[in-house]
Amino acid sequence: MKITVRRYAHNDEATLSRVYLDDEEFCYGLEDQPQEEKVMHETRIPAGTYDIKLRNEGGMTKKYAERYDFHIGMLHLQAVPNFTYVYIHTGNSDNHTSGCLLVGYTANEEAMTIGRSRDAYSDLYQAVKDEAWAGSLQIEYIDEDMDDG
Repeated sequence: MKITVRRYAHNDEATLSRVYLDDEEFCYGLEDQPQEEKVMHETRIPAGTYDIKLRNEGGMTKKYAERYDFHIGMLHLQAVPNFTYVYIHTGNSDNHTSGCLLVGYTANEEAMTIGRSRDAYSDLYQAVKDEAWAGSLQIEYIDEDMDDG
């Protein structure tokens, strides 16, 4: 199973994307902005394909287990160059992410925010958690928002 993140717009604070699950459009995504050099808590991860596993420890895992009765661990991206603890989670603005992917069912392109994040997260998580548990879930980030030349 594969999640595809097609980044389509960014400004100097945030990036918006469309998130697909096995080639079907699923929801919107929000991340930090692109930067040539990584700035901690202020830079989106590099385009590419990463494995996702479940991480069943840490503060976010506990918080999400209390919020969602079906939660068995955070969706944790593996081997992201120069990043640690990259997750898919809830949030509405770039203030809610530190390089992670936030998901939502609505997007405000003018404000560079997303909405209905908890609903989108719940649905996405339940659709992919078994694949993540089995070690057969990947995510691909594609930069369609960058100039070619």
